[in-house]
Amino acid sequence: MLFAIHPKLPMRNKAVTKDYYLNKLGFKTIGSVDYEAYLMIQKDEIEIHFFEFKELDPKQNYGQVYIRVKAIDSYYQSLLDCNIVIHPNAPLEEKPWGVKEFAILDPDNNLLTFGETI
Repeated sequence: MLFAIHPKLPMRNKAVTKDYYLNKLGFKTIGSVDYEAYLMIQKDEIEIHFFEFKELDPKQNYGQVYIRVKAIDSYYQSLLDCNIVIHPNAPLEEKPWGVKEFAILDPDNNLLTFGETI
């Protein structure tokens, strides 16, 4: 029986990725070992893993994660308050499929879409 998913996304530089997710998005590192080319982070009930891909061209990266959120309006505002850049084509808005969504791009152009059922 399935009960959780932990997406794995590419990163070019572990220090940059770690700084963005921990210091800007409020995640924390997890795991008992700090692997050189791998990063595991967590916030609330979600976990995201990253693998090193130094040759990644961010313009060619199509990594994407859809994250379900509770209280999306306040989460969106908290990101704005921290000067997180919202994707220009994905500001917070109600979608025809009954979800309120917005999206951001991390330093490697991984797309993080956040959504809450209306």
